[in-house]
Amino acid sequence: MDSTAWYSRLVKPAWAPPDWLFGPVWSVLYLIIAASFGAVLVKAFRGDLSWLVATPFILNIVFNALFTPIQFGLKNNLLAAVDILLVVGTLAWGLIAVWPHLPWVAFANLPYLGWGLFATALQLTITRRIGINNTDRHCGSFGLNQAKINLNN
Repeated sequence: MDSTAWYSRLVKPAWAPPDWLFGPVWSVLYLIIAASFGAVLVKAFRGDLSWLVATPFILNIVFNALFTPIQFGLKNNLLAAVDILLVVGTLAWGLIAVWPHLPWVAFANLPYLGWGLFATALQLTITRRIGINNTDRHCGSFGLNQAKINLNN
């Protein structure tokens, strides 16, 4: 089963946005991330900003990049939930760390933080629902589909 079909079959809460919305939102957010994180990294490479301030931004890029392969490649909702918590956690850490040095970076990333918190709530809700009733929800585990469990029998 391809990733799009797999994700569309997951039981999502009523407040989940339509699947088509994720692409445009992430396109805008990636532009913000590129400009603001790039500014942080340039300042760190020039020695104008401590690497301690830049570290959460680097970690955020890594965790963000891992989400799609975990969620849609491995089809592992639990690991994706842990990863998205790390995405939001490193982002919050980064915004707090950079505030005294480059407050515009913190302001610019508020939409990313908002969407990240929303996406985290969505991922945790989907993961919890699958954990409670894993009936034909295809919660993969490291690339393997878990056995379907019919709890009505």
